[in-house]
Amino acid sequence: MAHPSQLGFQDAASPIMEELLHFHDHAIMIVFLISALVLYIISLMMSTKLTHTNTMDAQEVEMIWTILPAIILILIALPSLRILYLMDEINNPHLTIKALGHQWYWSYEYTDYEDLMFDSYMLPTQDLEQGFFRLLEVDHRMVVPMESPIRMLISAEDVLHSWAVPALGIKTDAIPGRLNQTTFITSHPGLFYGQCSEICGSNHSFMPIVVEAVPLKHFENWSTTMLTA
Repeated sequence: MAHPSQLGFQDAASPIMEELLHFHDHAIMIVFLISALVLYIISLMMSTKLTHTNTMDAQEVEMIWTILPAIILILIALPSLRILYLMDEINNPHLTIKALGHQWYWSYEYTDYEDLMFDSYMLPTQDLEQGFFRLLEVDHRMVVPMESPIRMLISAEDVLHSWAVPALGIKTDAIPGRLNQTTFITSHPGLFYGQCSEICGSNHSFMPIVVEAVPLKHFENWSTTMLTA
């Protein structure tokens, strides 16, 4: 999860987030190279007299500054399109969960089970235990089996919301009357925190998201307990 004075991204907890981090590094390197080239040209222009004005109409120069940006855009677009395809690809999910946004809490329904559904509210400060995070803990976590493809169906009941978990590389709008879907695979067990990322009213900042990734056997025990409760 995020920590104070953090400058970079959260640690990746899914293959998609790892791909996004690699693409970010790739794009930033290109931006740095372009910035260095532009700064060099500016410093050269400021420190050199413009005596060769005929080069301003040179076709070779015009060809270079036309082709080079096109090549740079291709180098950025190809990895980006690959990641977009991976994020939209949903093949044989092991579990489907429907997340419904409300003012101001989330409700979850495990559609592969008959009666496994619950509401998830933020824990008030006075109910926090030792080691809990203020404004991020919930009374019911969304538990998923690790290393399994999970499909999320996301919608809202009242106003626009957004279901976002940065460590998993997920941010999907929850729109009333529309069902959006996304997928993720947790690469290791743990707790992954998120929040509603769409201004949805006065308590927008008080509807956190907690995804708990556990081994498959633990998930089966948890689901059995929830169904018999």
